[in-house]
Amino acid sequence: MEILGINSADIGLPGAGRAVSSNTLELAKEIAGSKMKIEANCASRTVEADITPIVEISQKAGIPVEAALFIGSSPIRQYAEDWTLDIMLEHTRKAVKFATSNNLPVMYVTEDTTRANPDDIKKLYLTAIENGARRICVCDTVGHITPNGIFQLIGYIKRMLKEGGVKDVKVDWHGHNDRGLSVWNAICALQAGVDRVHGTALGIGERVGNAPLDQMLVNLKLMGWIENDLTKLYEYCKLTSEYTDVPIPAGYPVVGKDAFETATGVHAAAVIKAFKKGDKWLADRVYSGVPASEFGLEQKIKIGPMSGRSNIIFWLSQHSIEAKDELVSRIFEQAKKSKRLLTDDEINNIIKDFPK
Repeated sequence: MEILGINSADIGLPGAGRAVSSNTLELAKEIAGSKMKIEANCASRTVEADITPIVEISQKAGIPVEAALFIGSSPIRQYAEDWTLDIMLEHTRKAVKFATSNNLPVMYVTEDTTRANPDDIKKLYLTAIENGARRICVCDTVGHITPNGIFQLIGYIKRMLKEGGVKDVKVDWHGHNDRGLSVWNAICALQAGVDRVHGTALGIGERVGNAPLDQMLVNLKLMGWIENDLTKLYEYCKLTSEYTDVPIPAGYPVVGKDAFETATGVHAAAVIKAFKKGDKWLADRVYSGVPASEFGLEQKIKIGPMSGRSNIIFWLSQHSIEAKDELVSRIFEQAKKSKRLLTDDEINNIIKDFPK
């Protein structure tokens, strides 16, 4: 994660119970023992009972652990919980003061900020800051906002902080993907001036998930905003998939199996011509807006019903097999009969059955 440029990680919600607290402590100890630069963060409701385990974890691991103290902020949440704004302000005041008095750096998180009353979030943020919060987090908890709304909301919060004379308080963005806008929203949040954006590997999260951290990194790299080495991105996503039992869709951007495969005759022919020129830079870009080599991957030529003979000749050469006309014709014939791409095993079986 550090290699990719991820500088902070939520390592758990220890207030959820002993098992979670124990796992969170182990992660904190691993960060400390391995002398990682990555900063630990733990989520917590704005209640002392949730914050106390974070204090204990920080003390036992011997590292600072940021407390992400969250509370619902929208009218719809207030109605569901029977909360008044005064109750929310009191919870905020007590929780932030308790955390900071126990030497925890605090990020104050307003859930559902994008559907909240602007005056309410102003009061909540300023109360948290007055009691020691050094970072606030703007949340699109239900994936409600659009990119245009991001600029308006972050602009409002920036003006609020300036008018309140607040200095040295960072602003985070936390988004979900219910409308499929989470990556673009995160980028817009950065453009609007936030200091840090949140995401998860492969976008794994509640409902349809959070902003995919891997896709955010890819876009920021291609936009020239970061210079991080992302050649290990595929490995990071693959391990995430294995550990969480969440499969990576074949067409998933960059790390999906099909991300850099082409079988269509015209497309493949252009890529092949670039390879024949010995120009990998060109081959990476002639039919791809994302250069595979930047992410430790490569373009692949496949064979299917839309393929030309050049696909087959190139595939055979890549596998050190002589491209005899009869063999090329045999594979070409089978590819045209197929309703999908041929697998490498299927191609090898055709080759094996071909008279020597």
